[in-house]
Amino acid sequence: MAQVPQTFDALAVRTWCGLALRALGRAREEIDAINVYPVADGDTGTNLYLTVESAAAAVEAVFAAHEVGAADGGAFAGPSLADAARAMAHGALIGARGNSGTILAQLLRGMAQVLAADGESAHTDGQGLRLALRHAADSARQAVAHPVEGTVLSVASAAADAADGAEGDCGTVARAAYEGARAALAATPGQLAVLKRAGVVDAGGRGLVVVLAALVETFTGETPGSGVPLAGAPRTWVSHTGVSQLPEAHARVGHVVGHVEYDTGDHARVEPADQGAEAHVPHARVGHAEQDGQDGQGACAADEGGPAFEVIYLLEAEDTAVAQLRERLDALGNSLVVVGGDGLWNVHVHVDDAGAAVEAGVEAGRPYRIRITHFGAGDVHTTGAERPPRERAQRAVVAVVPGEGLAGLYAEAGATTVLARPGEPPASGELVEAVRRAHAREVVLLPNDAELRDTAAAAAEQARGEGIRVALIPTRSAVQGIAALAVHEPERRFDEDVVAMTSAAGATRYAEVAVAEHQSWTTVGICQAGDVLGLVDGDVAVIGSDVTATAETVLDRMLAAGGELVTLVLGDEAPDSVADHIEARVRESYLAVDTVVYRGGRQGALLLIGVE
Repeated sequence: MAQVPQTFDALAVRTWCGLALRALGRAREEIDAINVYPVADGDTGTNLYLTVESAAAAVEAVFAAHEVGAADGGAFAGPSLADAARAMAHGALIGARGNSGTILAQLLRGMAQVLAADGESAHTDGQGLRLALRHAADSARQAVAHPVEGTVLSVASAAADAADGAEGDCGTVARAAYEGARAALAATPGQLAVLKRAGVVDAGGRGLVVVLAALVETFTGETPGSGVPLAGAPRTWVSHTGVSQLPEAHARVGHVVGHVEYDTGDHARVEPADQGAEAHVPHARVGHAEQDGQDGQGACAADEGGPAFEVIYLLEAEDTAVAQLRERLDALGNSLVVVGGDGLWNVHVHVDDAGAAVEAGVEAGRPYRIRITHFGAGDVHTTGAERPPRERAQRAVVAVVPGEGLAGLYAEAGATTVLARPGEPPASGELVEAVRRAHAREVVLLPNDAELRDTAAAAAEQARGEGIRVALIPTRSAVQGIAALAVHEPERRFDEDVVAMTSAAGATRYAEVAVAEHQSWTTVGICQAGDVLGLVDGDVAVIGSDVTATAETVLDRMLAAGGELVTLVLGDEAPDSVADHIEARVRESYLAVDTVVYRGGRQGALLLIGVE
């Protein structure tokens, strides 16, 4: 097993953010489902995911800046711990969503203040991590106007308490903090009656446990077993074996909503289940989307007569002005959380008079990126003199595509596309913007990449909060998306169309041929840099030296299970002859199998293959 860091350096910050983002992506729906306090609006997991996504994007931007400097002739030293920690905190601050996201941003800021502090010795060891966790818990509690026990604040404090009693390196301290947080999470139903009645633990606290589990994995290479039981049953530790290195954090370009957004009430939602690798037809599940808004980790009581609006904005203001702002907003409403410092703040409050909350920010400084959400079912309008909106289409398809050629193909089929360049996967905000750009009442979302499943799910949840009916079909490759588009019929009922598209995607096996960038362990042995890899359904199946030969071997394996149509998508760097060779092989060896070829452009892989 590869070595893992035992000190808290910049690479550890980067790895932690990446692991936490992926873990929250996997747990997002579960956390949303247990969000009952104080308003059961089901978005805590989504808000936490978006907050960490923004933090991870900021850290990646710092690393990218240093890599650019090295490319210009300088030596690559990488960012300092202070640079990475401050970027993490700043990214979380400007991207914080909901109450839990805002509190998590303050927790990360509190840790960064210790990790980035000037002094004779850097806080990079176990003792430094203990100090960082303690300062994080204390600063988060101070940021909430009226702290309530049984929330994420209790879980954070318990994590810091457990870390205080741990002696050893960062891995030891992180594991102690995780175990302390997990025990505190199991106790939350006994602290809040609404949790006990619902039979769930606190949603924000559950999210923090996920983030701390990622911290343990960062320093030990081990991750706690999946799931956090409601009653706090013992957890097992699973060691990663046969893995050459810890997963790297994916670079994501962060996006923060810069305009006022409102809920438009209840709306239907279709969520097809994940398709398997083989031709499995999943069933569409019809339900209701949760309303966008706060997620219940602040101070207000769980009562149906609570404030009508959630108001969030970034604020440029001096410390003295913010102190006065806290007093004024506390008098206007509840669930008040103000985090930040050094002239930049994130303000979150629930009020009946949203205008007064914004005016208070204007008096304190310069509020911007204002977001107002109505907890009720009715529409809310920003002004009374807006131009009539353009008529929405009934249905649209939004797809992520890996190359310009595929983007053109998808656009010709009527889809709105988001271009994912190699090494630059889109963030959830970009997908939300594409859904808005499609300007339709119903949207089918095709991520076309297994790594984008969680990002797309978070984007779909945001779009549902804006009144758009969104179905996410978890396509893992652009060739599955092509199959889904081929059977798309906007005239059908939405759920029938989604089931048909999901079935077509699920019946399409996918593969790709690419060149290995470095030596690595695979499921079929060790590959060297420059080797040609054939991946079937996401796993390396062939290691070769020739692109055409490797592609033919991959295709033979896929067609051994049958098939009627082979789809080939050629990248810019693929040999010109590879498509001709494969088409000839299909004609000669497989009767009644057709082949279609597309040019994908700069798509990363040399060749994408689909078999239906």
